[in-house]
Amino acid sequence: MFSKEIYRSRRKALAASLKGKGGIILFLGNSEAPLDYPDNCYRFHQDSSFNYFWGLCEPDLAAVIDLDNGDEMLFGNDVDIEDIVWTGPMPVLKEKAEKVGVEKTAALCAVEKVVSEAVRGGRVVRFLPPYRNQTKIFLHKLLGIGFDEMGLRSDPELTKAVIELRIVKQDCEIAEIDAACNIGYQMHMSALKAMKPGILEQELVGLMEGIAISKGSMISFPIILSQNGETLHNHHHHQILTPGRLCVIDAGAISNTGYCSDFTRTLPPSGKFTPLQAEVYTIVSDANNKALATARPGISYQQVHLAATGVIVEGLKAMRLMKGNVDDALQAGAVGLFMPHGLGHNMGMDVHDMEDLGEDLVGYGDGTVRSTIPCLRSLRMGRTLKAGHVISDEPGIYFIPALIEKWESEGLCKDFINYDALKAFYTFGGIRLEDDLLITPDGCRLLGDKRLPITVPDVEAAMA
Repeated sequence: MFSKEIYRSRRKALAASLKGKGGIILFLGNSEAPLDYPDNCYRFHQDSSFNYFWGLCEPDLAAVIDLDNGDEMLFGNDVDIEDIVWTGPMPVLKEKAEKVGVEKTAALCAVEKVVSEAVRGGRVVRFLPPYRNQTKIFLHKLLGIGFDEMGLRSDPELTKAVIELRIVKQDCEIAEIDAACNIGYQMHMSALKAMKPGILEQELVGLMEGIAISKGSMISFPIILSQNGETLHNHHHHQILTPGRLCVIDAGAISNTGYCSDFTRTLPPSGKFTPLQAEVYTIVSDANNKALATARPGISYQQVHLAATGVIVEGLKAMRLMKGNVDDALQAGAVGLFMPHGLGHNMGMDVHDMEDLGEDLVGYGDGTVRSTIPCLRSLRMGRTLKAGHVISDEPGIYFIPALIEKWESEGLCKDFINYDALKAFYTFGGIRLEDDLLITPDGCRLLGDKRLPITVPDVEAAMA
């Protein structure tokens, strides 16, 4: 939790950005999500926008900002003796509210009266797009909106205002992302040091999750760790680590205030890359470093993506897997066969920050147009960069047999791809290398105190 002044200033900035619009803003926090029966729940995670403006990471809270008179009110329930028996003494709602600069509080049920009075008075009730079923049920109860209408009935002006506030990170947020990256560094280095042929992938997953939990944190998304790295988000961890293969590890942590890290490294279980693996790996690490050298305020992340993927095309041409003019190949989208995803995404309180509010609004809300070119159309963040943006830099090369065969059968990009040469790579797997970047006034920097090994020599030396 930050100081109360941080949360007050955020709420004032939001209200100021909607000045003259009128009505009330309704914030609904998350509720517990039962795992298998009501009292056995998944680890609680607060709605990130609620956390951003109100700073309380507990279930069953709501809040309102009145845009006409500036009033703020927090709604929730105090614990009773039944709760105290199981959870111990807890601060009352008023004490929690004081910590985040809110003076007025009421029981959770009182939000129904506030909302119904606003509706009866013909006032607009503004809310963000809901993504959890329990939140949708509560909204339906409060406003009578049909479940399939809620996305359309959410307030676009509020959504855009929240995105513009959250997308440029404050110094206090950057410090928390650095902290999450430091935990992520320890997670990845522990896996690197423990990796050896003969152990299960799952053992490394457990080791990494344990480190996140031991720091009072948790993982920022289910860990991706697999020797089948050609499957971009592979959550199966049943294989035994085998010499001669590559293992993609994509994982991060959440800091105690809710900020995320997200790193990917690709490691040889034997500790040594084969010459062919080292050649492909170096292309990807060069592309990663190209993005790091290119990203700066004033250019779009689409341009950074093209610079990084240009390195990939050049490298694959040198390996005789691609051919033709580099710019023409990029415009045709030929690199999409080898890298079907975009270079990166926004990061912050969510590992894919604010994508619950709409991927296009978050990634292209400044008027930048999403490309229709394969690979580039999958870029989640294409905005013109500003100081304070936090984004991932994650180029990759993957050899996906089913995708190769589909493209070849359809004759896609045949002027730029040597399909015959790709047959030898059907069992290669994939390589992805991801760092987290902060855009600074004059360029960008890596987040976290230390960078994970990125070059072939550095990886092999660390694994030794």
